[in-house]
Amino acid sequence: MGAPRGEDLTVPFARDNLARQGFISQLRSYVLTDMAAAMKDRYCETVQPRLEARKGGPVTDQDEVHDAMKGESLFRFYSAVRVNAQEMVWRSVIPAVEAALPALSARVDALTQKAPAGGSLTLDPAMKTPPNVANLDVHLMPGGYACDDPLAAGAIYDNGFEVFAAGYMGPGLNDIGLSFANYIKHRYPDFKPQVIVDCGCTIGHNTTPWAQSYPDAKVYGIDVAASPLGYAHARAEGLGVPAHFVQMDATKLDFEDNSVDVVFSSMFLHELPLKDIAAYFAEAHRVLRPGGLFLTMELPPNKELAPYDQFYLDWDCYYNKEPYYRLFRDQDPRQLTAKAGFAADDYIQFVVPQYSFTPEADFAVAVNGEGKIGGETGRLTQGMQWFGFGAWKA
Repeated sequence: MGAPRGEDLTVPFARDNLARQGFISQLRSYVLTDMAAAMKDRYCETVQPRLEARKGGPVTDQDEVHDAMKGESLFRFYSAVRVNAQEMVWRSVIPAVEAALPALSARVDALTQKAPAGGSLTLDPAMKTPPNVANLDVHLMPGGYACDDPLAAGAIYDNGFEVFAAGYMGPGLNDIGLSFANYIKHRYPDFKPQVIVDCGCTIGHNTTPWAQSYPDAKVYGIDVAASPLGYAHARAEGLGVPAHFVQMDATKLDFEDNSVDVVFSSMFLHELPLKDIAAYFAEAHRVLRPGGLFLTMELPPNKELAPYDQFYLDWDCYYNKEPYYRLFRDQDPRQLTAKAGFAADDYIQFVVPQYSFTPEADFAVAVNGEGKIGGETGRLTQGMQWFGFGAWKA
């Protein structure tokens, strides 16, 4: 434990609390590795043959897998442990964070008033938080992101995410941003973006790596929820990273036409209704300059996975308060970008290794290869890889 967030944002957890958090991280790791592997073995060895014999043909749909697995005690046990471990994540941090809020607020005020890194925070008091954020305890986090306290949601999310990640997101909890920013740097060395926008940034874990990777660029992190943004600004300042956090709706971007070089998001689309995804893609196309890049990190689309892997990666849709997950993953990313106005020939799709755990030389070789979706793509486990897609604007 102890992800860097600047000393100003450190929450004083008692020793027994830290021990509890360590246990929960290891429990989640066990669920997502050992238990998940045992569950897939059960499906391949027992459930799939039985299902195919009953229907007289191969399994072609994740709903068939899901319905069959619901009858398996191993799946029910797996799901119960995983849900409880997720809830334990938040319970292990909320009391200490709430107790620390007065002191944390004073430290944040002092830090952000000085703004030593040169970043900024712009909130919109008139903005109404959309129902998909306001009415959902996403990831089973009590209260979700739309918290009335100006810091609580961000502080709870940051500390809880550290427990949740179990070390798989890198020491800064920012491996997605690092991996994607460095993928672009290595794959397209002549691309020199000046304006970068991270949409649905929450507390900026994956915003700051863009500012670190492209120090000459002006980097924005936007979100509809105010509480995470206040914390994000303080966090970036504490880390010495200049970034500009703005309360803004990604479906109504407040940027001029042809004024942005990169529109990026990570694990964002699966928290949006389909109509908002379409609106966001269209807005990204509008604000990008010719030669600009629309870039997305998400789990791979269902059409490129076997039925069991579709079922496994869509678990969150049914059991983790992320109801839009499958709706998005059933879409074709190529079609989504084409409908937004991007040319079919300008579509890109790739798999990238984790920058935090890959030697620089090996990373450079990997990003220039033909990475393919595999069993570790998008899963929190050793050797996992990230899936990305997007398009260049002609």
